[in-house]
Amino acid sequence: MKKLILLLLAVLSLAPSRAQTDARLTGLEKELDAILEATKAAGFAVAVVDGDQVIYAKGFGYRDYEAKIPADANTLFAIGSSTKAFTSAILGQLRQEDQLSFDDSPRKYVPDLAFYNDEMNNNIIIQDLMCHRTGLPRHDFSWYLFPTTDKDSLLQRVEHQEPFTGVRQQWYYNNFMFLAQGVIAERITGKSWEDNIQARFFAPLGMTRSNTSIAALEKSPNAALGYELKEDSIIRKMDYYHIAGMSPAGSINSSANEMANWLITWINKGKFKGQDILPESYINEAMSSQMVAGPGLPDDEFPDMHLANYGYGWFISSYRGHYRVEHGGNIDGFSASVAFFPSDSIGIVVLANQNGSTVPALVRNTVADRLLGTEQTDWAKRFEERQEKAQKETAEAQAEKINSATANTTPSHILQAYTGAYSNPGYGEFHITNQNDSLFANFKLKKLYLKHVHYDVFQPFELTENGVDSTNTGPLRFNFLTNDGGEIALVKANIEPALDHPVEFRHQPNMIKVDPATLARYIGDYELAGTTIKVYLKNEDTLYLFVAGQPEYELLATGPHKFSFKTLEGFKVEFEQAADQSIDTMILIQPNGTFRTTRK
Repeated sequence: MKKLILLLLAVLSLAPSRAQTDARLTGLEKELDAILEATKAAGFAVAVVDGDQVIYAKGFGYRDYEAKIPADANTLFAIGSSTKAFTSAILGQLRQEDQLSFDDSPRKYVPDLAFYNDEMNNNIIIQDLMCHRTGLPRHDFSWYLFPTTDKDSLLQRVEHQEPFTGVRQQWYYNNFMFLAQGVIAERITGKSWEDNIQARFFAPLGMTRSNTSIAALEKSPNAALGYELKEDSIIRKMDYYHIAGMSPAGSINSSANEMANWLITWINKGKFKGQDILPESYINEAMSSQMVAGPGLPDDEFPDMHLANYGYGWFISSYRGHYRVEHGGNIDGFSASVAFFPSDSIGIVVLANQNGSTVPALVRNTVADRLLGTEQTDWAKRFEERQEKAQKETAEAQAEKINSATANTTPSHILQAYTGAYSNPGYGEFHITNQNDSLFANFKLKKLYLKHVHYDVFQPFELTENGVDSTNTGPLRFNFLTNDGGEIALVKANIEPALDHPVEFRHQPNMIKVDPATLARYIGDYELAGTTIKVYLKNEDTLYLFVAGQPEYELLATGPHKFSFKTLEGFKVEFEQAADQSIDTMILIQPNGTFRTTRK
């Protein structure tokens, strides 16, 4: 038996690769190696489907660049937004089971889902979520900088997220609407989105190693690490991004070989190895144009590449006269492309461990040119030429760049005044701290150094384990504004480019803990021009102020003898201590003036 096994291994080692058995792919590996070198990617894996067969599957480069561990067709990569077709497909199955209609309001299944205005609440249907036509822009920083594992609480932020146009007026990519689809499926099935993906797709498609979380990826053998390319030459490892509650929009981790089974299903009208996975009616609808995504006009260089529409979790385009259905994916350290040509029964999946990479598109196009029998472009050479041109233009722009910052200005307040909590109900809360005479914005997963630009405007730079990442020279700025009382009231940031105004985060100064005995010293009646102002404790540890005819106001301690009103911006209270340590005066600081009161 041992000799037989050794003989089989010897035979297998001499067997030609799948590429060598198909004349269309002869010499392909040389071209793919050229793409790896040109893009300076850590690695990638590709699988090619023809009909119901995988005719090529191979890894290039490394899944672990530092340890020089090669990538292969079974290496797990994060596929990012290529997840979206899976999420919408669950709804396609549920429709086939008569459990929903795409014309239903999503609020029928998720009553606690609310949108920004009545037009959206009354008119948005499930189909709008599936093809990015709700009128909502991305608002991606809401989940990326403020993650939570709770899908429902993440979805509640949508009510406070402003649209930029009307329902079904314009296509705009939105991850929250794919989260909503996942939650709809959860409410209908009583199972988590993750369990639905496992039972409805991974199990029947033999995707035994694929998973839906970074925790599972980290425990998996043969999993890729993520990388980014810095300064056009430095390959630097990136931390995995825990997508958490936004999982229905992009959390699947899979391999080229297992994703090939997903493509076989779509190419073969919803069937895999004779088993019905997806309804054929849904397949046809999902890969049809449901919304115009953009003009998609041909250009002089590639007149046979045009059309830019969207189906259900798929982009629709024409590639050299062939109908192409495709979706990319990008998440920290990883990029992907999952594509098929239904009329040609061809599918191509490319998974790369390079951040924001062009590798998947370059490899996809290189393979497609061969399989479709079209004109072949040297995509690696074209990439290098475009990179060289872009670098030259960037250098020229930098040389001509005029510094827009006003020189010799300083912040209007001491840095400590900018510290505290900043919140927006459509996003979340972050904290600004003052360390070593520098300001830092602290988010759950990231920390940003705030470099002073001019006046009360600061530029954020990510703080990494290697220090401040100064290579980010983007346009994002934090602009702090004051209230009528001269206090820092909010910060504005243009974090949603589709809106014509910045997003505002309200400031709450840092609170301090004051023991009940100290709070009790402030209790009493204070007089101001014949009006009595009462100060008292509730629940033994919360100080309140009350004026007849007004609501009671909770006071928040911000420093020794200093308080802010919890619900009134720009209103503060300071208690003065007499020589004998007693409290005999309360000072009311308001936008319209400062008033001294005397304790009765």
